[in-house]
Amino acid sequence: MTDIRYEIDGPIATITLNRPEARNAYSEAMVTELVGALDRAELDDQVRVVIVTGAGSAFCAGGDLKAMRERSGMFKGDPVELRDKYLRGMQTIPRRFNSFEKPTIAAINGAAIGAGLGLALMCDLRISSDRAKFGSTFARVGLIPGDGGAYLLTRVVGFSRALELILTARIIDADEASSIDLVHRLVPHSEVLPAAREMADHIASLPPKAVRMAKTALYRSVDRDLETALHITAALQGLIQRTDEHDQAVEDLLASLDKSK
Repeated sequence: MTDIRYEIDGPIATITLNRPEARNAYSEAMVTELVGALDRAELDDQVRVVIVTGAGSAFCAGGDLKAMRERSGMFKGDPVELRDKYLRGMQTIPRRFNSFEKPTIAAINGAAIGAGLGLALMCDLRISSDRAKFGSTFARVGLIPGDGGAYLLTRVVGFSRALELILTARIIDADEASSIDLVHRLVPHSEVLPAAREMADHIASLPPKAVRMAKTALYRSVDRDLETALHITAALQGLIQRTDEHDQAVEDLLASLDKSK
C-alpha cells in the first residue's frame, strides 16, 4: 500500500492521503508521492481539476509525532541536516502547489492540523465536513509553521487572525473555520466528496486553458502593484484570446443568445 492514492474519473483526479492508521500524518514517502501525483496530474491533458482528501477519519494530522520523538525519517539528523530536509522535503509541497496551474480543491473530511492545515491552505478551494477541526498547532510541540503555513494562513484569513491562531495554537471547529473564511463551503460529513466533485465538475465544464490562465493571473497579481498586475493580465489575455477554445466559447455564447431572442 502506498501513502498516496491517485485516481482519475473523467476530467477529475483525486489524490487521497493514505495513512489512515496515522491520521494521514506525513511520511517521507507521502511527500515524494504527493509531489509526484501533482506532476502526473499537470502533465495529463485529460485532468482539468484535482481534489485532495484523506483516507479514514482525518484529512491530515501534519507531522508524525512518533517520528519526531524518535528523530527518524524526515526528522532525522543534526540542525543543518534538518534544515536541508525541510527545504528538499516538506517544503517541496508548497512550492509544487504554487506552480500548479490547474484548480485544486481540498475535500476536508476530518482534522486538518499543523502541516495538515497547511496542505488544505495550499489548495485553491476548500470544502469542509461539519465534523472537521483545524489548528496551526506547532507551538504545542515547540515548533513553528515550517511548511509555509504562516504565509498561507495570512493570505487566507488575514494577518491579525493568522497571528492569533498561530500564537495560541488553538483548535477551531468547522463552524468557526467557515465564519473566518478559512473554508469556502461547509457541508454535512457524508457530502464532502460529492460536494467537492460537484464543484470540480462545474469548473471542469469551463474552457480549461482559460481557467488555468485565470488562476495564474490571480496568484501572480495578488501581491503586485496595479501596473505590474495589468501587464501580467495583458500578456495572459493575449495568449488565451488566440486559442480555439476561446473562439468556440464565443460562438457557443452567441448561438445561445440568438436562441433566447
